[in-house]
Formats: sequence, structure tokens, C-alpha cells
Amino acid sequence: MSVLSISPERGLSSPQIINDPLQICAELGHCGVLFEQWQASHLLAADVGEAQVIAAYQRDVDRLMKKYNFHAVDLVSIGPDHPKRGELRSQFLGEHTHSDFEVRFFVEGRGLFYLHIKGQVYGLMCEPGDLVSVPKGVPHWFDMGESPDFRSLRLFTDQAGWVAEYTGSSIAASFPSFERFVDQYL
Repeated sequence: MSVLSISPERGLSSPQIINDPLQICAELGHCGVLFEQWQASHLLAADVGEAQVIAAYQRDVDRLMKKYNFHAVDLVSIGPDHPKRGELRSQFLGEHTHSDFEVRFFVEGRGLFYLHIKGQVYGLMCEPGDLVSVPKGVPHWFDMGESPDFRSLRLFTDQAGWVAEYTGSSIAASFPSFERFVDQYL
């Protein structure tokens, strides 16, 4: 189940929790963040490759590529046995921005995006079928957990792909980790 928490940036006294996808879409839409839920055009086996995954979601991928002028799409897969999982997690946990959209569609597994917008922090637990598009310049961080296990499509307008500009803020440490978020809200 997808879950959105909304908290003031200065604390987590009692965050607002939303688990209705239409409400999540509306709340994030007010901030300029796109949230959608997609369905595969056919069932996917666990061992399918990048081309088959993209083909299963081709209609939605094509729609976004045309609408936002994306030039590339790929599949990232990080499992609990990934040799660089700790390094990657640390890289994503620092609050950062991008000069491009950050668009992720979760094919399998889950991941936790935090968005820092206008004095609020939005924690979005993404599940299979969820797409989130973080606009350029929006401070955010991503927690895939200590034992990550997800596959997601990424869409890019910039051929350079994922390039982070770190803010230097320590705000991420003030909010629940992936594991704590799961324990508290799922």
C-alpha cells in the first residue's frame, strides 16, 4: 500500500498520514509532484529483462516521453545482495536536488522518497505500480532500506542521467528511516 506522510520540516510531532492513492495524487499535485499508478499490459515473470519490463509499460512510458520530452528510459535493480547497496543507500540519503526531473516507476519492491517543499516534508512510500516525478530543483532524498529489494524504471530528459546536487542539510536524519517508516505507517 502506498503511503504519504506530511510533516512540518521542524518535527514529526504528528504527521498527517494518507493512504488513498487519489488523495496522495492530489496532495502531491499541489506541490507540482506527479504521482500515478500504472498497470502492466501483461504479467511479468520475476526474471524478465529490461526490454520486457519497458514493453509491459510501453503505453505509459511513451505518453510521458512525449509529454516531457524524455530521451532515455532504463531499469535499475537493487537487491539485498547487491555489492554496492550500502554505498548507494548512503548516496541517496543525503538531501539533494537535480537540474532535471527525477522520475521513478516501481515495478517491484518499494522505496521511500522524502520531498522537502515549502516548510513541509512529504514522505512517500512507493510500491509496485507507483510512479513519482520529482520536479527539478526540489530538495529530496531516497531511502531504499538496509536490505533493498526493488526494480524501477527511470526516465530522463538529460542523457547524463542521475546527477545530484547536495544541499548540505542534515534534515534527512530527523525523519524515519525506511524501516521505521514501515513499522510506523504500514
